[in-house]
Amino acid sequence: MASSPNILTDRPGSADEPVTDVLADVLDAMRLSTLMHGRFELGAPWGIQFPGSPGAHLIVVARGSARLEVEGVDGVIILSAGDLALFPHGGGHTLRDAEGSPLHTLGHGECQRARGVGPIRIGGDGARTSLVAGSFRLGAAPRMPLFEGLPRVIHITADDPVTSPSLAPIVQLLITESASSSPGAAVIMSRLADILFVQALRTHIAGNGCKEHGLCALADPQIRKALSLIHERPADPWTVESLATAVALSRSSFAARFSSLVGEPPLEYLGRWRMTKAAQFLRESELPLSEVAESIGYQSEASFNRAFKRWGGVAPGTYRRDHRRG
Repeated sequence: MASSPNILTDRPGSADEPVTDVLADVLDAMRLSTLMHGRFELGAPWGIQFPGSPGAHLIVVARGSARLEVEGVDGVIILSAGDLALFPHGGGHTLRDAEGSPLHTLGHGECQRARGVGPIRIGGDGARTSLVAGSFRLGAAPRMPLFEGLPRVIHITADDPVTSPSLAPIVQLLITESASSSPGAAVIMSRLADILFVQALRTHIAGNGCKEHGLCALADPQIRKALSLIHERPADPWTVESLATAVALSRSSFAARFSSLVGEPPLEYLGRWRMTKAAQFLRESELPLSEVAESIGYQSEASFNRAFKRWGGVAPGTYRRDHRRG
């Protein structure tokens, strides 16, 4: 997802109140790019096997219903019209109209063919179901720890009380554009998919079922503030004590809560975020290595080089050459 100009994202705040949007910061560092496969028109009996692949995937049900089975997840999820399913970790999943319906395994070429040249039609002459599918490819940065705890599938129902009121119109607009032959429809679909990706994550964070570590930490005000401080000022000489003081918790209570909700100790998260930001600077800026090192809290370029190589497996200069953006 493209980053926004700073002038659009800067918000007023006191020196004591961090204003960094952690979720936006993480998504910007991950650099997701969107690939909309398009629309699927299905007649019962039908079944589709989406093969496992990296990145994330999105399914929106335009009409009808579907039985969803996800690799590594027990049971069946029923998707109805207006529902969306987000697969944050990629992987394989199967959709059917009914148990035992024959499966059609999609190949890469079929997904490519679905873009801009009409829907893929599968199945018989029975009850009709329409789906819109797409995927999000991860950029050069490794997956962030906040995402590692997400479930294999996030199911957002059309009538979910936690869902933002704006979600339903976005879903409907995506469905409308998926059936459109107007110029630019594919671009609109990709942008809407980006919005649905973030809205699905927001809904998951706000939901009562958000109990795993990772992004669910953003539902805790004090841990969210600590994360925001780390993201806003990664070069500061943070300690567990100083972070705990900043969020008005005891050192032991803060360390335990942070580790439980985020999935790793505060200073380990800080170290990983510093390297993630360094990698982003290396890919996207012309800053010399000494300034990249200083921007994330390293006074010595040599110590930064050693830390980056431990994290990424290659020296910063090599990483920059291998991942330079055109």
